[in-house]
Amino acid sequence: MSHQVTIQNSGHTFDVRLSQTVLEAAIEADIHIPYGCRNGACGSCKAKLVAGKVVHDDYQHSAMTEVELAAGNTLLCCARPLEDIIVECREVGGLTGIKPRILPARVAKKEQLSHDVVALHLQLPASERLQFLAGQYIEFILKDGKRRAFSIANAPHDAEFLQLHIRVIPGGVFSVYVANEMQEKAILRLEGPFGNFFLREDSDKPVIFVAGGTGFAPVKGIIEHMLHNNIKREIILYRGARVAEDLYMNELCEKWAEFTPHLTYIPVISEPQSSSNWQGRTGLVHQAVLDDVLNQNRDLSAYQAYVCGAPGMCEAAHQTFVQQGLPADEFFSDAFTFANPLPKA
Repeated sequence: MSHQVTIQNSGHTFDVRLSQTVLEAAIEADIHIPYGCRNGACGSCKAKLVAGKVVHDDYQHSAMTEVELAAGNTLLCCARPLEDIIVECREVGGLTGIKPRILPARVAKKEQLSHDVVALHLQLPASERLQFLAGQYIEFILKDGKRRAFSIANAPHDAEFLQLHIRVIPGGVFSVYVANEMQEKAILRLEGPFGNFFLREDSDKPVIFVAGGTGFAPVKGIIEHMLHNNIKREIILYRGARVAEDLYMNELCEKWAEFTPHLTYIPVISEPQSSSNWQGRTGLVHQAVLDDVLNQNRDLSAYQAYVCGAPGMCEAAHQTFVQQGLPADEFFSDAFTFANPLPKA
């Protein structure tokens, strides 16, 4: 048994089986609606329920408030139709023909990027190639069926290995296993690519990137894609970290800025330590963007913004950037969320 979903904006329709959420069925049907985490934590797939009824799996209250729910909104990554439904949401171009696949991958190399960030370099079978857009992510499928999502840190042209940046979280079962126990040549199962965080190449607007922590991973992939393909749009890269030591691969960013005339790199530290003798910018990274805009007596109306990192940072950037003139549809984000969403209660 299944129910039909109609997207009011485009008229596209697809069926949702009882075992699926609306988002899972849309991905399977090659219908590209906005989403991020796929587990009810980021709110990127929020849509208007025009007709019909759904029941929601657990989700984080910050992703959809009770007021939004009462107003007829739904989270498509958690929504399971009880009957045929009509939703109002936009669709994302540029992903036609790119569908997630399940593949095995071998750990070719582990690399310590900082005291708490490990890079995994994964090798796919010789006969396989993962088609993806720079900035998208994959999910590991663990033995117990649980999943862990990580952004791809390399660009498609450099796809001999898939590079992932994994922050080791105290008490985080998978990240601690990766750091302390996983051996090179280990075999993992992954599915991907997923996500809408990729460069919109139909625009020539200057680009502001804001990356917090390992949110640098997908941004790195996008910038390397732009440099490889000689995309000469102005790039302003803001990186946020708590202390200077957390700016892993900082030398790479400095090299980009040194050899790329249209790229500016601005690292920002929120808790500078006296011992580090930090001479750069301090404070919150999204605020550094706003300060630069205001100091230059301009707004963000001419830009696109790509923001990746903690949900709070992404949400703060979204609200304040739009207030400062950024068109709402020129803001793209990938909020890094916990593996298991908190229940909405």
